[in-house]
Amino acid sequence: MGILNVTKDSFFDGGLYINEEQIIVRCKEMLEEGASIIDIGAQSSRPGATLVQADYELLKLLPIIKLLKTEFPEIIISIDTFWAETANECIRA
Repeated sequence: MGILNVTKDSFFDGGLYINEEQIIVRCKEMLEEGASIIDIGAQSSRPGATLVQADYELLKLLPIIKLLKTEFPEIIISIDTFWAETANECIRA
């Protein structure tokens, strides 16, 4: 599984993947390195991070899901969220 954090507040990568070109390049790298699933998160789990609501997550996640499904039609995506609304909408996407 490859991890793609799309928040500037990530403790792991500090927001390295926030525009379309960066996201495509990183996903391609992870797939070439053997990842069979790309896990996308738009909520920082860094200690002290500000909690974002489902509507904000969806604003970030839905365009990325569409982008990745266009660039990599066979990609398997998982979503790192604890909001049911986010999970449901991402499944639909």
